[in-house]
Amino acid sequence: MRTPLAWLRRNLVVLAGLATLAYLILPNVVVTVFSFNDPAGRFNYAWREFSLDAWKDPCGVADLCSSLALSLQIALWATLAATALGTAIAFALVRYRFRARGAVNSLIFLPMAMPEIVMAASLLALFLNMGVRLGFWTILIAHIMFCLSFVVAAVKARVLSMDPRLEEAARDLYAGPVQTFVRVTLPIAAPGIAAGALLSFALSFDDFIITNFNSGNTVTFPMFVWGSAQRGTPVQINVIGTAMFVIAVLVVLAGQFVGNRRKKARPA
Repeated sequence: MRTPLAWLRRNLVVLAGLATLAYLILPNVVVTVFSFNDPAGRFNYAWREFSLDAWKDPCGVADLCSSLALSLQIALWATLAATALGTAIAFALVRYRFRARGAVNSLIFLPMAMPEIVMAASLLALFLNMGVRLGFWTILIAHIMFCLSFVVAAVKARVLSMDPRLEEAARDLYAGPVQTFVRVTLPIAAPGIAAGALLSFALSFDDFIITNFNSGNTVTFPMFVWGSAQRGTPVQINVIGTAMFVIAVLVVLAGQFVGNRRKKARPA
């Protein structure tokens, strides 16, 4: 007979995974629930009553949407630059042999291992010594620097798993270097490039420590949230957080859907 203990042992890994997933999603659920709250005071920490006022006017708090637009703009440009540079670096590290390749391979991953506050202070000292005015461009440069390593890691893993015989077959069929890269190499590496780009965008949009050191008087969305928490937390912050979470989930689901469609479309 199957006992409850035997069933628990057989499904322990699944239950642990579900419990971990619930633990990770719980903060997002709390943020979503409190986006429909009508708080009594300045702080949105206790449930009072259901309200849609914040959803009807998400930009009702001064400077909230301007800081959000700035964060989105920085994240977009940082993602484009880091993805382009990271993809080129990943292909160079995998496909070519050159002097100091091992050193470059180690240094490129240094920002991933370095504490953010160390990088933030180092970049601040660099900008001040160079006489660069802190603001939009210093934030953008800093974000590109620490996003670059994550893009290289994602793309490099994908390039290492590629079968070189596919590119050789394309060359045997008289495809030129550019045509081989566009028609064969790039589509195969696309999932790694997309993963690096999405990770880069999330890291840039969410960053606070490096941005706080190198922003000057420029206020991004994470800095706005931190400053608002000192005086009171408007419900609109929960609305923006919920919207960003839903958009991220939809992007992931869309990627899974497209991937499954492509697998089904492949000939057996």
